Amino acid sequence: MTAHLVLGSIGLLLALLIHGRLSPAILFASWAGGYHLLGLASQDALLTSFSNPALATLILLLLVSLALERSPLLDQLSDALLKGRTSVATLRLSSFACLISAFMNNTAVVGALLGTVARQRRHPASKLLIPLSYASILGGVTTLVGTSTNLVVNSFVVDAGLPPLHMFQFTWVGLPVAVACIGVMALSARLLPANASSEGEARSTYFLEARVADGSPMIGRSIEDNRLRKLEGLFLLEIERADRLISPVGPAELLHAGDILVFTGEVARVQALQRFAGLEVFGAGADALLKSNLVEVVLSNESDLANKTLREVDFRTMFDAGVVGIRRGDKRLTGQLGRIPLRVGDSLLLAAGADFFQHRNLDRNFHILNGSGVRPKLSPQQSTAALSGFALVIALAACGVLSLFGGLLLLLAALLGSGLLTLGEMRRRFPFELLVVIGSALAIAGVVERSGAAELMAGWMRALFDGHGVYAALAGVYLITLVLTEVVTNNAAAALAFPIALGTARAFGADPTPFVMVVAYGASAGFLVPFGYQTHLMVYSAGRYRMRDFLRAGLPVSITYSVMVLALVPLVFPFSG
Repeated sequence: MTAHLVLGSIGLLLALLIHGRLSPAILFASWAGGYHLLGLASQDALLTSFSNPALATLILLLLVSLALERSPLLDQLSDALLKGRTSVATLRLSSFACLISAFMNNTAVVGALLGTVARQRRHPASKLLIPLSYASILGGVTTLVGTSTNLVVNSFVVDAGLPPLHMFQFTWVGLPVAVACIGVMALSARLLPANASSEGEARSTYFLEARVADGSPMIGRSIEDNRLRKLEGLFLLEIERADRLISPVGPAELLHAGDILVFTGEVARVQALQRFAGLEVFGAGADALLKSNLVEVVLSNESDLANKTLREVDFRTMFDAGVVGIRRGDKRLTGQLGRIPLRVGDSLLLAAGADFFQHRNLDRNFHILNGSGVRPKLSPQQSTAALSGFALVIALAACGVLSLFGGLLLLLAALLGSGLLTLGEMRRRFPFELLVVIGSALAIAGVVERSGAAELMAGWMRALFDGHGVYAALAGVYLITLVLTEVVTNNAAAALAFPIALGTARAFGADPTPFVMVVAYGASAGFLVPFGYQTHLMVYSAGRYRMRDFLRAGLPVSITYSVMVLALVPLVFPFSG
């Protein structure tokens, strides 16, 4: 009975993850806590899940990556990568992103290249951004440290008492898969749309100008007194006064004759300005002074703004910037901008104040597509030292001279001691949500195992594939993981699929290694839906894609990826150990 109840609760967890209203961190933590209160997970088991060695290694890797992602290497090489025809540029960019993503966090790689690709004018950015996102995934499946998903799977492996996965254990299958899929992307570049730059459209669509005429009764009165702060559908963004820009506009700001007021929001609501005596509406395009301080950003997966409105977070005070427009995919969102819940991957067009780039919370909340950099890049000497240190750690771990955990710990200490990484930056970017998700998922997996739910699922898998052989069961586990990663996050998919894979391997009396590996590869196989993977969300609005663009471009890649994984895994990792 307990096994059936646990399975029912896992089904409810999956349904809530798919629904997406609550974050995975909240759901996994609630389930782990609930199991503890019900006596299904002891206090020791719960705490042990959060001290898993593989999980600790993952956290260290992400912290070290905070310094590595500041290397100017990606910016320096990006210009050379984008030369030539679109198909050639796609091949170069994808190959480079794949190589770097094998050793760096793929979110950091896409974030570093996103602005460069979006700004360049050789090729439509929409032809390159989806391949960039796909390539970062493909690079991630070639090494243990290439993606957090591999380290998450390794944490489950260690927790299950199996031998830990090795640094290049993924390479034998991952490298041929990556090469084949990059070739497919280069050949199918024509399937992607050639969307024009949104910059001109954004600047002409979102703005409405009005001039305070001489003799207007509004002169000498504040913004608050003139009731300009709560217009229906419009928001006062900036004031141009004698070649001086006032941004943001405070409620106590007094109006002068000749002031040009720049509004944003629903430009169709122009009639709302007609009730103000002496306010002349004279055009729909903002002037050059306003255009010069526009900054386009993409909401990051770490952002504190996700699922909140601009009004709730007091965006103007938090960032010294006003939101001119919001784009989600290929759609410009209309209505009162302050009431729109933001989502990860949304593109925001900001009118930035003088202190915008001085705010320390920018790198956590945004990927900046234009404007000055958020943080200073490492110098060539610093970059060489940081990258060489990381390469040395990887080499020593691969040779078995030093554990990956120990090497990363030493490297982190060196980065902190040299000032290349600061405690403040670590606090701002610490992956609390990932820690909560994986630690809780390990506790949940333990409950599934101890309650008999895993054995029950394995029996169902055995009954389903009995007569078709262990290979059919392997393919079934892979397809289950693939479907999960398309509808929930990749790490959540790995957490939910791992107990099924391990139980199925035991039910067939097979070596668990091939089943573990297809979970790792399957959890990174999200090519069809933009909402299941962080890097897809990052490029979704920047490239102004539609859902069908991911389906058209992703289907050939997904088929190639799946066929090769299912063909190579049994050859490289036999069912009998």
